[in-house]
Amino acid sequence: MAEFVIAGGGIGGLAAALSIARQGHRVEVLERNDTFAELGAGIQLAPNAFHALDRLGVGARVRAAAVQIDALRLLDARSGDSLATLPLGPEYRRRFGNPYAVVHRGDLYAPLLEACREHEGIVLRAGVAVAGYEHTPSGVRVLPVSGMPVEADGLIGADGIRSVVRTQLVGDGPPRVSGHTIHRAVVPMDHVPPALRFDSVCLWAGPGWHFVHYPITSGRKLNLAITRDDGARVAVSAVPTDREQVLAGFPDLHDTARRLLALGRGWRTWVLCDRPAVATWTDGRVVLTGDAAHPMLQYAAQGACMALEDAVLLGDLLDRPSPGIAEQFAAFNAERRDRTARAQEAALWMGRNLYHPQGDEAEARDKILAGLSPGDLMDAVSWLHAHRC
Repeated sequence: MAEFVIAGGGIGGLAAALSIARQGHRVEVLERNDTFAELGAGIQLAPNAFHALDRLGVGARVRAAAVQIDALRLLDARSGDSLATLPLGPEYRRRFGNPYAVVHRGDLYAPLLEACREHEGIVLRAGVAVAGYEHTPSGVRVLPVSGMPVEADGLIGADGIRSVVRTQLVGDGPPRVSGHTIHRAVVPMDHVPPALRFDSVCLWAGPGWHFVHYPITSGRKLNLAITRDDGARVAVSAVPTDREQVLAGFPDLHDTARRLLALGRGWRTWVLCDRPAVATWTDGRVVLTGDAAHPMLQYAAQGACMALEDAVLLGDLLDRPSPGIAEQFAAFNAERRDRTARAQEAALWMGRNLYHPQGDEAEARDKILAGLSPGDLMDAVSWLHAHRC
């Protein structure tokens, strides 16, 4: 039995803790915030995420609050014309072995947190910010901002896109500011006219911007998110934003979508960030996972899915015979880097070529999509959605 410290108590950190502890190891999770909680709104979970959640023993609990939607729909944001539809019904579920569903981030986080609290091999410590680490002859010493160092056999950096562990391990500076600004809000479903309640993820693609909405919290709320490629160069997070400012920014939005956008209250704004893919996430007995290793833009809806896959594989590797933890971490890095780099690039490609193209490029997109069948669309996402840990 080995002892591990995880820096970061978000979705990826808790999933990693659960995966590692289920292999018989002891895990201490250090969360810099004063409480273990997940902020944000809606999140999409493809079948690869549910494969991972099932391996972690929390799939049923997540499904209980999830909405299993009937389709992914791409529409022209100005005309309202349908550009492509990927049905997510029985044929999709048979092919990929699990549903495609949408949840509130809290409804994904809570089952992971509950399972960690139930596991005797996991210790959760809030209010402990990690400042760095030192190698020791027998393992690693985790250095908190305040308090006593923590000795462990290995350290997992799951501390997000602004990871302190990554700063020391990779040294690649702050995240890359994408220039994309996103406004988010959540609306009670009883405030939504029945004619505007869709059991699907609807994405309205405009020239340099897009709007997406879908039900969450077992259908009791509607998640709204609208994004513009506006060249923003300063990262902001969860800044309260005036409703009229959001509405004024998208005057060409189709009437149906605009009626939904107008329902939003309590808008908050982010400027999206990511990082280029890197080949190495390990430093001996230290490894990065999730957004600390491979943060990506939201356009492929795979950030959380990749973190869950990471967690399951990390636990599996730590259960296999190996010369040591450093070698197991290196094997994890080698097995995950190509897939996650491809997902990072797919997110960038989708933003440029599916959601935000303009003029001739948008017309070319429309012609290509018009020639694709539902089976073609399933083939296109198979490398992402069919993956089993």
